[in-house]
Amino acid sequence: MNRMAWYHWIVLSFSLVCLVRALDASAGDADPIYKACVEQCEKTGCVGRKCFQHCKFSSDGKPIDGPWYLQEPLYLQWKQWDCRSDCRYHCMISREEERQKLGDKPVKYHGKWAFQRVNGIQEPISVALSALNLAIQFHGWVSFFILIYYTLPLRPNKKTYYEFTGLWHIYGVLSMNSWFWSAVFHSRDVELTEKLYYSSAVALLGFTLILAILRAFNVRDEAARVMVAAPLIAFLTTHIMYLNFYNLDYGLNMKVCGAMGVAQLLIWTIWAGMTRHPSRWKLWVVVVGGGLAVLLEIFDFPPYQGFVDAHALWHASTIPLAYLWWCFVRDDAEFRTSSLLKKTK
Repeated sequence: MNRMAWYHWIVLSFSLVCLVRALDASAGDADPIYKACVEQCEKTGCVGRKCFQHCKFSSDGKPIDGPWYLQEPLYLQWKQWDCRSDCRYHCMISREEERQKLGDKPVKYHGKWAFQRVNGIQEPISVALSALNLAIQFHGWVSFFILIYYTLPLRPNKKTYYEFTGLWHIYGVLSMNSWFWSAVFHSRDVELTEKLYYSSAVALLGFTLILAILRAFNVRDEAARVMVAAPLIAFLTTHIMYLNFYNLDYGLNMKVCGAMGVAQLLIWTIWAGMTRHPSRWKLWVVVVGGGLAVLLEIFDFPPYQGFVDAHALWHASTIPLAYLWWCFVRDDAEFRTSSLLKKTK
């Protein structure tokens, strides 16, 4: 495999990470013992010795013991811990304990491994690592802000010499937004958090494509930037609205994001190979490191002790890569500012 083909594979795989969503039909939820447990729980409100208040449903799936505010405490309703989700969770945990005693391998339920809740958080390690990624993005953006406005010289009109300042500010905000919803989604997977998670990931990936084009081709004219960005923004807006208000099509979303990921990584790869930028090696590390990290998603494995799975480790790997990426951004700001100052002298 030649080098360019290798990078094609890396970015395609990396792009799939933000879109990966397992199918609803999994070996676990097809298990007759698990299904019987859930059905019994919904009738009796108990799994073994553990029972849930007002956990009874009619044949059409509606609670029969009064309105929603009588079914569960408000703080549980806010987290969407209804009777059905609790039945599924405790039946899943009970069934996995049985399988472990029999020496069987773990299986997925409704597209997810059997994670152990901690204070009601569905995937505590992924939530914590998403929060750390959010902190790294915040640190990177703030350090970039300080460098641009307080360390590097400004123009007489108080604007920066670096032509891409505004674009990196937008990138920082979108990145923090994406990791915030990642933490929320891994905390509790419901329809609303799922849509917000995927929408924010698509918006971030689409904007990084725009940013890659503008920076690699050094597009500085505002009219030219609008010509590049406008059709892509229109496409992204349409795609996000389609996912949210018409059909959350995971296959289509995967193809769209995969294409955007391949396109931008090709741009960064070619630019890094042609430029004499002093920090281009950092760009190479981020690209190759991201490709290696995605192997964790390809070779998925069940969570160790019910907490740490391959996806959680992928979240951990993105922390140093995000830090190095912002280092490159700051270096780029210094490099461009220094070059422009030399031209003005």
